[in-house]
Amino acid sequence: MRSSVFSLPVDAPVSRLLPEVTERATASALPTRLRPADLLRLTDEGAQDVLEGRYDHLLPEDGLWPTENRWAARLVADDEVDIWLISWVEGKYTELHDHAGSLGALTVLSGALSEYRWNGRELRRRTLTAGDQASFPLGWVHDVVRAPAAEAGITGPLNPTLSVHAYSPPLTAMSYYEVTGHGTLRRTRSVLTDQPEGELE
Repeated sequence: MRSSVFSLPVDAPVSRLLPEVTERATASALPTRLRPADLLRLTDEGAQDVLEGRYDHLLPEDGLWPTENRWAARLVADDEVDIWLISWVEGKYTELHDHAGSLGALTVLSGALSEYRWNGRELRRRTLTAGDQASFPLGWVHDVVRAPAAEAGITGPLNPTLSVHAYSPPLTAMSYYEVTGHGTLRRTRSVLTDQPEGELE
């Protein structure tokens, strides 16, 4: 005879109920009602809206994307989520950072990004190309940069390299880190900010 701390009937389909209980417990601990899957959907929809011209009024007026510094435009802003379009330029890293109390996600719209993520022991690199998505739970520490064409396996131009990002709750702070000589992560500073993926430079 099975017993359950949830006082379920002996013949209850435990395998179907326990994930729901776990999901509720996890959701109640998050700072937002939106989950990573919701943010991935929002970035995907935002990317589609950009492609369909819904946000043309926010794009650079001359149609030329900046080549010296990263550029960003806020697509959506409310109490629950911020959604941004970011243009990436070669050689401009974000620095290792987290998103403080915000969950995050992105969809790559064009070009490719390299993400360097701290996995607890070392930095791991992955390349995200057009159509790829990633989500960032609490405590995620990473650095993002436009990927070189050779690494991304892209033969065409990388300009513009665009991605759509969502943060919930909206960003209010970020912390920056460095990897020590002992193979650990050390926080170097924390800043109040509502700008996506670090200072736009």
